[in-house]
Amino acid sequence: MDDAIIIGGSFAGLAGALQLGRARRKVTVLDTGLPRNRFAGHSHGLLGHDHKPPLEILAEARQQLARYPTIRLVSTRADSISGAIDDFSVLTADGESLGARRLILSYGVADQMPEVPGFAEGWGTSIVPCPYCDGFEVAGQHWGLVWSGRQSHQSVRLFHDWTDTLTLFADGHDIPPDIRADLARRNIPVVDGRITEIAHHGGHSATVNLDTGPNVAVDILFAHPRNKPSASLHESLGLATVDTPLGIALKVDERRETSMPGIYAAGDLANPLMPSVTTASSQGAMAGIFAQQSMLV
Repeated sequence: MDDAIIIGGSFAGLAGALQLGRARRKVTVLDTGLPRNRFAGHSHGLLGHDHKPPLEILAEARQQLARYPTIRLVSTRADSISGAIDDFSVLTADGESLGARRLILSYGVADQMPEVPGFAEGWGTSIVPCPYCDGFEVAGQHWGLVWSGRQSHQSVRLFHDWTDTLTLFADGHDIPPDIRADLARRNIPVVDGRITEIAHHGGHSATVNLDTGPNVAVDILFAHPRNKPSASLHESLGLATVDTPLGIALKVDERRETSMPGIYAAGDLANPLMPSVTTASSQGAMAGIFAQQSMLV
């Protein structure tokens, strides 16, 4: 039996495995090889790895984990979980049944792309969600933001640290009058009408095509599509969740433990705020450390 099984081997999962491996705990990491940021050409803001391709960072991390004899990396999907603390059972897509005392869920989320031609094709390059990840490279340029709810108003305020030129696309949504008044005070134009297509011109630049009015060219477009967990294992376990403007996240305490004793969660799956590889790595390390400490006798 393993001390821990980690489901999801991206930044959070591998960071948790590193801490457990260094504590000489036996751990198995199950991973499907589809990290959320695989569409991005470079990852930014991760100390020591700034501006490296994310898949390159993960490949290097796996090579480093290979020096720890108690860590096993398996390329497979977890199909089901049963049991309780100190006696969990995980059935994989390969038909293997694994046992563990603790579980760390870090299988992340999948972004749900709107059915707008060009959106999915530009995701991670000319269409991005996070200014901390991509803002510095396009600072001072013309940014676009697709309205996704009241949280977009906070983004408007946040973006001011990077640019003074911002266009907000309502995309057919009704923006509350109080927010429209604040946008006018900030000299931020609001473009009404629905987005019908997004044309890409290489690099970050794109043109937003609308069903009414002229098309608008921007140097980068920020958008926050809804997302959903990449697997449904938490549902079968009945784990508590929290609603966010863009989807759901697993509810965890200050030790990264979920509502079921012995099961921890980290990364985008359990981060209702602004996700990034930095926070995912930090949360994964915390989950690994607290899982290890919970097994002390």
